[in-house]
Amino acid sequence: MPLLIKLSSTLRSQVPGYDPMTGMAMDYRPGESVAGLLQRLGIDPGQVKVIMVNGRAATLESELSDGDRVGLFPAVGGG
Repeated sequence: MPLLIKLSSTLRSQVPGYDPMTGMAMDYRPGESVAGLLQRLGIDPGQVKVIMVNGRAATLESELSDGDRVGLFPAVGGG
């Protein structure tokens, strides 16, 4: 079962062909961490502030499982 990737805000423009309405599916690779996924996506880990896996907070070191839903969010400014 593929991973479902949802990108927020400025991260969307970094992945060619990303559709914000549906997200994107990527092949699951056993033992892959969130950092490995970011590398495959071509996203600099320093640009990701919040990581959610299946609705729970995660880290760059978190190992992914088959069928996970991954949400990636950049830092948000404002005040």
